[in-house]
Order: sequence, then structure tokens, then C-alpha cells
Amino acid sequence: MRVGIGYDIHPIREGRKLFIGGVEIPSGFGLAGHSDADVLLHAISDGILGAAGLPDIGFFFPNTVAYKDISSCVILGEVKKRIEDRYRIVNIDSVVIAEEPKIGPYIDMMKEKISKILEIDTDSIGIKATTNEGLGSIGRKEGIAAIAVVLLEVKEDIR
Repeated sequence: MRVGIGYDIHPIREGRKLFIGGVEIPSGFGLAGHSDADVLLHAISDGILGAAGLPDIGFFFPNTVAYKDISSCVILGEVKKRIEDRYRIVNIDSVVIAEEPKIGPYIDMMKEKISKILEIDTDSIGIKATTNEGLGSIGRKEGIAAIAVVLLEVKEDIR
């Protein structure tokens, strides 16, 4: 078994669509980033890569023209391809940290989307939402963050 942790944060930006967990959430703002800035899928992707002992998503998807505005669903799918010969994703637990919008109503849709991309059961995916209780940049509604922990199982002895 191998464990990885991922973290991502992006600043709020007017005039962009908001994607979290592969789901477009109606909002008056989105997140700034080179890709679609989906903090949850970025955190999960980095957690998977970390558990596999690989570099982070910035290494595989640098801020170049080739990856401008790339969907984080594509990133997560490519990350899965990088590890699927050696590892099986056992489960994911994650937290989205945002003052607004409310994430709770979209969690089941996020789990369905992630489940399809990673080809795992929805009950192997935990997504929680919390606020920063008004503290710091997230509390001031300047950004949204996510943390994810991923458990991988080695498919065969790779040593």
C-alpha cells in the first residue's frame, strides 16, 4: 500500500467558470489558473502521483501553450494512465475549503465524475466541504483550496 497527499489553491477570478471536482458550479466567479483551475482534481492528481513516487502535475503539465485551459478531467485521466499498470486506487479522501459557493449540493455529482474518470466506485471517494471560518485569504473569499489523501495498492511486487 502507498499513501499520497495532494494540496492545491487558486485565487478567485471574475469572468471565469468555476469547476470543482469536474463539475461546473454556478457562481459569479471562477478560479484563476493556467488550466481550468479545478482545485479538487489537482489535489487528487497530486495525491495519486505522490503515492506512486512520481513528480507533481506541474512536471507533467507545465504552464505552456500546449496545456493552456486544459480540463482538469483530462489531467486526472492522464495521471491515472501513468499509474494504472503498477497500482490500483483503493480510495480517496478529500476536503474542499471555500467560503462560497456552497459545495455540498454538488458532492454526489463530483463523486460520479471522479468515479468515471478513475474507474473506481463512488463509495471509494470521500469529498467533504468546509469553510475557513472567515480566516486568511480563503476566509476573505480570495481563493479556494483542496486537500486530498490517496491510497494506492501495488498490483504486483514492483521492487
